[in-house]
Amino acid sequence: MARLGEGDKRWIVEDRTDGTNVHNWHWAETNCLDWSRKFLEHLLCGKPILYGEGNLHIKINKVEKLDGEAYVNVRKGKIIPGYELNLVVSYDAEAKDADGKSILKTEGSVEVPYISDENAGEDPDVRITIKDDGPIGKTLKEAFVAKGKPFVFAQIRAYVDAMAKGGPAKEDLEVKKVSVKKPGSESAAAASNNAAAVAAGAAVKEVKKKVEKRKEGFKTVTMSEKFSCRARDLFEILMDENRWRGFTQSNARISKEVGGEFSIFDGSVTGKNLELQEGKLIVQQWRFGSWPDGITSTTGVRLAFDEPESGTTVVKLTHTDVPVEDRYGNATVVENTERGWRDLIFHKIRAVFGFGI
Repeated sequence: MARLGEGDKRWIVEDRTDGTNVHNWHWAETNCLDWSRKFLEHLLCGKPILYGEGNLHIKINKVEKLDGEAYVNVRKGKIIPGYELNLVVSYDAEAKDADGKSILKTEGSVEVPYISDENAGEDPDVRITIKDDGPIGKTLKEAFVAKGKPFVFAQIRAYVDAMAKGGPAKEDLEVKKVSVKKPGSESAAAASNNAAAVAAGAAVKEVKKKVEKRKEGFKTVTMSEKFSCRARDLFEILMDENRWRGFTQSNARISKEVGGEFSIFDGSVTGKNLELQEGKLIVQQWRFGSWPDGITSTTGVRLAFDEPESGTTVVKLTHTDVPVEDRYGNATVVENTERGWRDLIFHKIRAVFGFGI
């Protein structure tokens, strides 16, 4: 047996000053707990569940707790996620009467005690509570069970999918797949040093190009909605920051000038007005905060208003340049964009302003 410090170096794995993981011998582990907290906060916090349906208003407030562990192991390009998490989020709930006056304001919590890679294909157990145990509080809790529980499960599935793809280490994996060093003698390596550097640069550029190409996927969202109102009234609602605050229950700042900027949904969507024709057309540049850096729907949102008969307006939406994935690798951007326009904008306008057909 060789003495300590001796032996055939071919069988010794050493820490290298250049950080190279030779032949992927080592497990590369990434701690994902902080990333998991930010990811789930982005998916859940501030999201409305009900706004006016049955005179009920429910909105997820914040992530109160995320305990446990989350990590991603990678060896030889294989991703092995591991996580056992206890998630607690709070929500605000309010019931109003037919005149819009508040009857009850309360709050509750949602605890998902065991989110684990072991049950990644299943909906986990969930405990939903509310502070007010009266009949109205019970109604609000039942409303959250009906509408909020499926939403929470959908966001957990998005988290599970993101972890399966590598979590925060996803893009790093693409670059690490490229091996730029070739075996050979020290003299041969020295002789071809410049050529190796050029090859390495080309290889890394090629990998980055593949990563960028993967992110070049964009979709277009289109829909047509009918309202019982005049076209100019609907136009005014969409361009008025006070009314935006009213029907979304979130902060909004909207310029009514061409070239002016806007910020809606507490700053999660920002953009600029490109063309405005009162009662006829709105063209805007949009960007969601969750989109990858540098991506903007440049001439993406076009709302065309048509009033086929007095008191009836049809608005046609075309939202181009919607990325397939967000900055976290979540591939539900298009689905969430469609849901946002339909449920958080058009349906809310009908519920609040009484423009239903």
